[in-house]
Amino acid sequence: MHASRLYLAVAGGGFRRHVAYRAATAAGVFTNTVFGFILSYTFIALWSERPHLGGYDRAQALTFVWTGQALLAAMALLGGGFQEELQERIRSGDVVVDLYRPVDLQLWWLASDLGRAAFQLLGRGAVPMAVGALAFPLALPADPLVWAAFALSVALGLLVGFAVRYLVALSAFWLLDGAGVNMLSSLLCVFFSGQLLPLTVFPGGFGEVVRLLPWAAMLQVPADVLLGEHRGAGLAAALAFQGCWAVLLLAAGRAVQSAATRKVVVQGG
Repeated sequence: MHASRLYLAVAGGGFRRHVAYRAATAAGVFTNTVFGFILSYTFIALWSERPHLGGYDRAQALTFVWTGQALLAAMALLGGGFQEELQERIRSGDVVVDLYRPVDLQLWWLASDLGRAAFQLLGRGAVPMAVGALAFPLALPADPLVWAAFALSVALGLLVGFAVRYLVALSAFWLLDGAGVNMLSSLLCVFFSGQLLPLTVFPGGFGEVVRLLPWAAMLQVPADVLLGEHRGAGLAAALAFQGCWAVLLLAAGRAVQSAATRKVVVQGG
């Protein structure tokens, strides 16, 4: 089978695998929607006191909330996805079988994770966003080009999210228990992606720094693209920011994978 067709099949398998968990998907939609309402009323209270907090008006702030709920599962901001499965295969030694396959380990898991993310966007993303749009006055764009730019930004964000979690997963080659690093990764993702509060809310140098970190590429940048905060050269710069982090982190994952493979070969004789 041609390599591209193989990875498409892997992605399709990742999609179909999650289709089977209908009860879990329904529970996830319910949870995302409930938290969307909780955050919405929290943001309404905040923006009533500070009408232009973070540079957003109330409708934009509410749009940010529901965009976050729509992307939460797809970006795996709370962890999960392939990460724990790969760590378990590393701990059990089954990863050796993966390394002997005539496929690239990183591309295999990337294809599978993109299939998962595609399902989560449809299964757990569309419904909460629709509910939010019906319940609150959101600042959703009418320009189809903005939606196209948003889709591209989401795709780049998914690459960054995968690359971060792949690095975390590979830590299992050196750590006996990945629970601690997984929890730390989830906390960093939630806080520095903008899931709790838009990163534009943070003032001064700290705010400038957090907006340059890779986690910003997962939610803050796609949300701002949807809100029309990035246009023209600014949009190109925002997408380039995401693309650069994706390339750097995927390359880092490739380097760590190479080091881990050497470790397996040495230990295995």
